[in-house]
Amino acid sequence: MSASPSPAPPEEAAAARQRLLAEVAALPNLPGVYRWFDAQGGLLYVGKARSLRKRVASYLHRDHDGTRIGSMVSRIARLETTVVRSEAEALLLENNLIKTLDPKFNILFRDDKSYPYLKLVSHPYPRMAYFRGAVDKQHRYFGPYPNAWAVKQTIQLMQKVFRLRTCEDTVFNHRSRPCLLYQIQRCSGPCVGLVAPAEYARDVRDAERFLMGEPHEVLNDLQAQMMAHAEALEFERAAALRDRIGSLSRVLHQQTVDASSLTSNDKDVDILAVKVAGGRACVNLAMVRGSRHLGDRAYFPTHVDEGAALVAPEDDELDIGAPERSSETAVLEAFIAQHYIGQPVPPQLVLSHPVDAALIEALSETAGVRVRAQHAPREQRRLWLEMAVQGAERALARLLAEEGSAQARTRALVEALDLDIADPAALRIECFDISHTAGEATQASCVVYEGHAMQSGQYRRFNVEGITGGDDYAAMRQVLMRRYARLAGMVATGKAVDPVVEAPQAPDPAPGPAAGKPHRGPARLPDLVLVDGGRGQVSMAREVFEELGLDIALIVGVEKGLGRKVGLEELVFADGRPKVALGHDSAALMLVAQIRDEAHRFAITGMRARRASVRTGGSRLEDIPGVGPRKRARLLQRFGGLRGVASAGVEDLAAVEGISKDLAQEIYRALH
Repeated sequence: MSASPSPAPPEEAAAARQRLLAEVAALPNLPGVYRWFDAQGGLLYVGKARSLRKRVASYLHRDHDGTRIGSMVSRIARLETTVVRSEAEALLLENNLIKTLDPKFNILFRDDKSYPYLKLVSHPYPRMAYFRGAVDKQHRYFGPYPNAWAVKQTIQLMQKVFRLRTCEDTVFNHRSRPCLLYQIQRCSGPCVGLVAPAEYARDVRDAERFLMGEPHEVLNDLQAQMMAHAEALEFERAAALRDRIGSLSRVLHQQTVDASSLTSNDKDVDILAVKVAGGRACVNLAMVRGSRHLGDRAYFPTHVDEGAALVAPEDDELDIGAPERSSETAVLEAFIAQHYIGQPVPPQLVLSHPVDAALIEALSETAGVRVRAQHAPREQRRLWLEMAVQGAERALARLLAEEGSAQARTRALVEALDLDIADPAALRIECFDISHTAGEATQASCVVYEGHAMQSGQYRRFNVEGITGGDDYAAMRQVLMRRYARLAGMVATGKAVDPVVEAPQAPDPAPGPAAGKPHRGPARLPDLVLVDGGRGQVSMAREVFEELGLDIALIVGVEKGLGRKVGLEELVFADGRPKVALGHDSAALMLVAQIRDEAHRFAITGMRARRASVRTGGSRLEDIPGVGPRKRARLLQRFGGLRGVASAGVEDLAAVEGISKDLAQEIYRALH
């Protein structure tokens, strides 16, 4: 862990402060963004202001001793400012700088705005689909939803009530009889003409109205249709409508919404609840779309200890005795500013804590939508806010418990192996595993544990070539040599390098708590190198480390215990120390097993993908000159896979967009 920078000598500090005061006096009374830097050039804080002169002066002209602001001000050595035309522009610039530069004292939320949508694909018989990505105006989208589960649950409801299709067009266009979904009354069978176009279009309109927040109008129409069929003695159709009405009524009842208390402003609402405890914070975002509560999603920011309540009040605010903002308000304002930039904003926000009205005004201006914020709601909104607050409390309690457990496991492993590490958070472990199927598609994985968490962004996969199939020892030797040869050379010469020395290969992170901050700085080996195996793998790793001149004491093998039972693993050391058998309830063993299992998961998923590519020949098309990813995708989509492409004739291949007659002949020759 890097040490805190030492304070500058008093003379230099005084000179720097006078220089800053002179710069502040020359600042304009205009909106803009300011940036504080320390003596080493590190960025401390990024902020926006309606008036740069007033805002920046408030940091230097007031006494902030004993506060977070005071801690930051004591490190300030340099100031940079940017003048903009409006506070809305300042908001945009501020949050772009926060996300790209990661200043130490700003509360930072991970930039993850990839929300899923329910998509209605334009077609004579529109289909429903789960969608995530950039929207296309050609189709209709409903959402966003807080998670994939909410979208899939809504699609299931649409199937039950409105019986809309979900099959791809390639399947829809080639059906000769209805599928199983028609048999279980989850689709009306438009693929084989079992529903009239006008009737299907009516079902689509009803589904859209339901998703847009008109469920009771849809219920009334369905009831009218049911009565009409009953009067015409069409009792089977009336019974089917009765069942659909029952399904829709049950869903509306489960939403815990009192229809009498809803207004037109309640159709699209975001509810934001914040909870701060134990040096961590949680913002729980609950979404209401079309008057339906779709669920919630928890966000956990970083830099909470340093960044909370770091905006100093301006001079005019001090005159009226404005209190310092609470940590909850600071976190909530940071979330609103960062989350909704470039993201659709609903017209109504319900908040657990009041925020600066200027922030909401700037957000409205940037979004082009009049946004209203309410922090003391009544009736239905109050119930929604109570649910969001409870969700934030539960999510934060769970995070603190997980982090406490992770820290305890790290400390237990440091003590069990007697590692010379003062700060357990600095412990870096790299673990390797080999995976193949009878020697086919051999692939190795390297996973990283640091900061009490798995660092999925630093995971690496290695394609192992040039060895005898199934020779795990040779595979381990190749991987360790590739991983550490360059790093060992740089450590020996004293050069600085990021510890991640292999090219990235799709980390494929597993779900779990938020990862700790990865190590960045001068080159250093991990404090522990785990290999999944016993004495054989450890001996091979020892040979590699001796050849590279590295410390063999870093190598530890995880050997299966008696009967290969979980909890009976033993640790094998490369430096000749006797084996260590940790108890099955040992926190240290739990951590070792967690890291080993993650390495195994990461290796086997990569191996399976590589094996599938080899077996299906998925890359054979791209090996043909003139066939790139787009043309390959068009061919596979048109013919349903590589076998379909291989069985197609030259004329059929040439009918695909972008495939010329000459290229079609080349493809035909390559596949036959």
